[in-house]
Amino acid sequence: MSSDDNEVITEKAEGSSSEPRNTIVTLVSSDEVKFEVDMAVANQSETIKNLISDMEDNVDEFVVPLLNVSGLVLAKVIQYWKQHAEVNDKEQLDAFDRLFVDMQKELLFDALIAVNFLESRPLLILLCKAIADNVKDMPVEEVREYFSIENDFTEEEEQTVRAENQWAF
Repeated sequence: MSSDDNEVITEKAEGSSSEPRNTIVTLVSSDEVKFEVDMAVANQSETIKNLISDMEDNVDEFVVPLLNVSGLVLAKVIQYWKQHAEVNDKEQLDAFDRLFVDMQKELLFDALIAVNFLESRPLLILLCKAIADNVKDMPVEEVREYFSIENDFTEEEEQTVRAENQWAF
């Protein structure tokens, strides 16, 4: 995602919130893309929620730098948070979630790392499940390739492990 320093992306949740409607949180990605989001959207991250609670109470606008989350990944995460803040229909959210996780492997992994840092548990679970679903029927060699894991067994060691654990293969 390319951006100049003045670009600000605004995302507001339509759903009700216990926070005042005019409370805005500005999230700044590692590549300095700024996202203005409703407090209801930002509060889906325990990390952001804790950072905001540590700030002064009389602040009308909060700026939260997220130095290890890129703008592209943060945009995807905010898209998920916004949808889950606005929509109450479970079937609609399930359909959204299925489409949401349909992304390139690298973006999926980057989002997983970011969401783990942001402590957004429902999204973390969704991404982990998507990765598990991607590899559940793969043979060992494809799983190694998927996760870029080098096979450090010799041919003999691998045959021994396979012989001892035939049930797994």
